[in-house]
Formats: sequence, C-alpha cells, structure tokens
Amino acid sequence: MTAETTAAGTTTGLRRDAIGLREVLFQSITGMAPGAAIAASIPAGAGFAGGSLPLSVIFALVACLLCASSIGLLAREMPAAGSLATYAARGLHPAVGFLTAWGYILVSVLIPPLVLLQLGFTTASTINSDFSGYPANLWWPWALAGAVIVLAAGYFGIRTSARMGTILGVFEIAVFVVLAVFLIVHAGGHNTIKVFGTGYTPKSYHGITGVIAGSVFTLLAFGGFEGAAPLAEESKNPRRTVQRAVLYSTLGIGILYVFTTYAADVAFGPAGFSGFTSSGNNSWEGMARNLYGLFWFFVFLAIVNSTIANANAGVNIVSRMSYAMGRIHALPHALARVHPTHRSPVLAIVVSFVASVAVMLGLGFGYDPVTAFAMLGTAIVIVLVAIYILMNAACIGYFGAARNRGGRAWNPFLHLIVPVLGIAAFVPAWLTAAGIKVFSFVSPLTPPYSYMGPGVAAFMALGVLYLLYLYARHPQPVTEVGLVHLDEEPEA
Repeated sequence: MTAETTAAGTTTGLRRDAIGLREVLFQSITGMAPGAAIAASIPAGAGFAGGSLPLSVIFALVACLLCASSIGLLAREMPAAGSLATYAARGLHPAVGFLTAWGYILVSVLIPPLVLLQLGFTTASTINSDFSGYPANLWWPWALAGAVIVLAAGYFGIRTSARMGTILGVFEIAVFVVLAVFLIVHAGGHNTIKVFGTGYTPKSYHGITGVIAGSVFTLLAFGGFEGAAPLAEESKNPRRTVQRAVLYSTLGIGILYVFTTYAADVAFGPAGFSGFTSSGNNSWEGMARNLYGLFWFFVFLAIVNSTIANANAGVNIVSRMSYAMGRIHALPHALARVHPTHRSPVLAIVVSFVASVAVMLGLGFGYDPVTAFAMLGTAIVIVLVAIYILMNAACIGYFGAARNRGGRAWNPFLHLIVPVLGIAAFVPAWLTAAGIKVFSFVSPLTPPYSYMGPGVAAFMALGVLYLLYLYARHPQPVTEVGLVHLDEEPEA
C-alpha cells in the first residue's frame, strides 16, 4: 500500500520503518502504563479483592497471555494499522471487524482522560500534602497540561512519540521495582503466599467473587498490551516485531504487577488491604513517604511519567485506528491526512485530543476525578475485554480456514485450545464489569460504576446503526476493513 497525495498536498502514508522492536515493545509497555496501573488501576480492585488482590493479578495475567498469543499470531499474518479490526474482519466477518474498530476507538479515546485524571488528582493531592494552602481538588490544570504535552508529542510523529514512551517507561518501572524490594524487606516475617488465595477477600465480596471483581481493575492495568499492533505500518520487520512486542510486554509487565502488588500487600497488611487506595497515606506514595522519606518524590515522578506516557500511547492508537478507517472511508476520509513533514495523522490526533479533554472535564467535574477514573476504567474494561474475546475467536476462525494458512499445518493447540481457554478466562470479569449476573460467582459492581454497562451498550448500538447505514448506502468500506493491511512482504 503506497502513499497517496491529497488535494491539499499532504500524503496519506505513514512513515515506514520508523521504529524497531525496542520502541514497539515500549509502546506496548507504556500502553499499559505500568506506573499508573500499579499506583491506581490495581489498587482500585483492592476494595473488592482485599488482600487477595495478587490472585486477581494472576487471573488477569493468564487471560491476557492467552489472548496475546492469538493477537501475536494474527499480527504476524496481517501487519496493519487497522490491527484488531482487521483481525476480526478477516477471522470472523467484516461487520464484526467494523464494530471492533468502533469499540476500540472508544477505548482509545477513553484511555487519555483516564490517566490524565490520575495525573490531576495525584498532583493536586501531593502538593496539598506539603502545602496545605493548595486546594486538594484543584486537579484540572495539571490534567490539561499533560494533555497538551501529549498533543505535541503526537504531532511531531511516531519517532518522537515512541522515544518519549521508551524513556518514561524505563524510569517508572525502575522506581516501582526498587520500592517493591524495599517493601518486601520491610514486611519481614509477614511475607506470605496466602495472599495468592481467597482468604483475604472482604465480606461484601467474599471468596472467588471478590477475586473476580478485583480482576476487573487488574485487567484494566493490562489494557493496552496489544498497543504495538496498530504501529505495524511504521515498524521495521512488522510481522516479527509486533508479535514479539505483544508477547514480551504482556509477560514482562505481568510479572512486574504480581511482584509489586504482592509487595504492597504484605507491607501494608493483607487483612486491611481493602482500604488501600490510589492516593493519601494508604497508597504507594503514602507508604513511600512514611517509610522512606524523600523516596516518595521518585514515586510521584514515576506516576506522573506513567500517566503522560499512557495518554501518549492512547493517542497513538486511536489516531492510527482512525487513520486506517478514514483511509477506506469507513470514517471521514480527512482523518487519513498526515503531516507532510512529520508524517503523523494530525487531524486524527487533534480530534482525539478534543474528545479526551471533553470526557475528562465532563466526568471529572460531574463527579470527582477519582470516581471518574474508576468509571472510565470500568467502561474501558467492558469494551476491551469483549474485543479480547473476539480476538481469540478471530484466531480460531482465521486459522481454521485452510486458505489463510498458505499450505501450513493447522496447529490445534495454538489455533484452538489456547484461544478457547482465553475466551473462558475473560468471561467472568466481563460479566462482572457489564453487570450481567449469570453465574453465582458474578457480583455486579456498585453505582456509579454500574452505569457504564448501559452507557457502553448505547455507544455500541450507535455503531450498529452506523454499520447498517453503511451497508445500505456505501457497503464497500465495511468490506475493506479486512483489507487494511500491508502488501505481502518477505519474511526476514
């Protein structure tokens, strides 16, 4: 697929071979925002899983690794900016591919406001702790400042954006690993493997029900592990690079999450861990402040870095997905225009910036930034987990057709057993987040988080109506969702 030229003189082709495995790998890592996830996303599950939260992390890790296998196999066959939408279209049906893109764009639009809200309330709370005259609820200037930084990084192209993600990712991981080691040493004789059981769940979400409810937010922490896939058209040797990046990042960050969550749990005390939060004394920053003095400042910087890096990764994903869909006229074609020098999809980036700021300020002021954070996280999990389930199904459908295997043998383990297990692993958390009580171990979340199920359903219903409109008036873009990928390239 070669670059085209628009009437305005800008090319519609992204910059080829711009980034290698390291940058793509860290795009997946920063897509998960490990620092922000450790500090806020995972602790959001503590109220449901209590001291058994490390088991919730393992549940999420296993589910995401199974799905990463399926996505990696599909990415090797179809290196595409359309990524997950292309996989669903080719493995299941073009209509499913279109709705996958529709849902994935929603997820990617919600990721920046999610982490920018965290940036806002973390910064405001930290300043208030040292300077009581600063209002603890004055969060929005910091969130807006982060949004502007991300907009600038996206404008100057994928090289700038990816390199920024690499630098920030290394720093935040290092800080939390060091602090986790300190906390495990501090726990001393209180270190215990019992936190990997169900014995420390709170009464309101007792046993496996609490672990599953907690896994809604630990899955949120893994959200974005597939972030390398939309960068296929800008990567060197994309068939190999994207597959490796998705698998390596999921496994590596999963181990980090298990290690750090365990450390915080045993240091804080598993019996009271349901009171662990994302800010204040009962948080990562609070423990660092109380136990290790000025080390809290590095934790604060790691959280700030992580939120900006994750917002940056979210803008990269939604802009590339919008670019891919605009290129085939499934969305307005103007979204496929790129900057003549930086080769970044500038209009798609600006649109995502405006949408992110609107959502961030609307929910942040409508509720409060912490509640808005959890609400957005719930909505993201509902859509993202549904898409991950579809990716497993697409793997089965794609490789089940002999014409797609190019004469290669069908692998029943990789092409069937692993995807089926991946689907089964995601279903309980998805039912919990969506508020669908089908099994006894599923307990829906409480309001206002429970509002997100109907909200997501309404958005997807709009997608179905738009899909029917396209089928009736202009069906070609729906069909071409499955064709948004690179021309055939030789294996390296």
